[in-house]
Amino acid sequence: MRPFTVSIDEAVLADLRARLRAARWPTPAPGAPWSQGTDLAFLREVVDHWANRFDWRARQAWLNGFEHSTALVGDVDVHFVHQRAVSGHGRVPLLLTHGWPSTFTELLPLVAPLTDPVAHGIPGPGFDLVIPSLPGYGFTPRPPRRHTMADTADLWHALMTGLGHDRYAAHGGDFGAGVATFLGLRHGPSLIGLHLGNLELDPWLGSELTGPERDLVAAEADFVEREGGYHLVQETKPQTLGYALADSPVGLAAWVLEKWRAWSDCDGDLTSRFALDDLLTTLTLFWATNTITDSMRDFHDNRDLYELTSADRVRVPTAVALFWREFAHQGKVPRTWAERLYDVRRWTEMPRGGHFPAMEEPDLLARDIAAFFAELTRTT
Repeated sequence: MRPFTVSIDEAVLADLRARLRAARWPTPAPGAPWSQGTDLAFLREVVDHWANRFDWRARQAWLNGFEHSTALVGDVDVHFVHQRAVSGHGRVPLLLTHGWPSTFTELLPLVAPLTDPVAHGIPGPGFDLVIPSLPGYGFTPRPPRRHTMADTADLWHALMTGLGHDRYAAHGGDFGAGVATFLGLRHGPSLIGLHLGNLELDPWLGSELTGPERDLVAAEADFVEREGGYHLVQETKPQTLGYALADSPVGLAAWVLEKWRAWSDCDGDLTSRFALDDLLTTLTLFWATNTITDSMRDFHDNRDLYELTSADRVRVPTAVALFWREFAHQGKVPRTWAERLYDVRRWTEMPRGGHFPAMEEPDLLARDIAAFFAELTRTT
């Protein structure tokens, strides 16, 4: 394990600003704003702020206020934040994994309440947090071969045991929920429990669906028809799209921010839910490390990993926190669906929040994580 400092060369930032200021814009889309994708007027405001007012050095200093390390795990140099508990009843090692289109920064709002729960009025243990960057996202390079969520689960298990955590807890959302699931499938005896922010993997459907389960399948099909174009492109031809996003920060912003708006509980107003500088921090990390294309390969590499079998059963105690505007489900996930795959011990339907709960509703998420693992550590 080696200390790591976030640092982006000034030449990279100067080139970024120059590209933003020299953007060539398409014609406005007819019809309602956002009806054909990212709204032109909104994006021009974002790009103007990114080019002329966004203070990366201040954001970099904030990021470096956390404890960063890298560790060579196999042939992958994994970047992670390693933040220790400062209060609480005992210490629980907790692995947090983000998804797409995010970086590790999405999970940083959880650091304070989970490492210092007493100061935040949260009963339960303090957590020793390990927050890695997924391979191909920011500071963890993606291996030059197919790399799946199951492979990441093996990496994370080696990282956690290498840090001395023979037993640990795990939370994830989006691809991070898939990684956590494969941790449960492949390394279950080492896990205290799983906490999931969404259900990334569908269970094996070996029996007739209930009415609510049929409603969920219909909702997912409707989502694919209305909003699934991004997934099909990234699943089949990520490299082709990657040329555009690696060359144009405006294109990168349009592609990523449209998803943050569509999948969050923001009622169409992205900056009512997220600080623009937080979003630009994520975009700048993708840009400066030139990893947006590598991140999209997750869709290609995992395309046939979603077909679980009757033998796949996560026997680790599992909590599921369903946020109201989780993008495909809109509160339609029945508990029985999750119980086909997981040993569900806690089921929380949140009154608000979307696909990025660590940034949208960090207090709700932190309290649910703390309550679940407090119960588990009392009984195990």
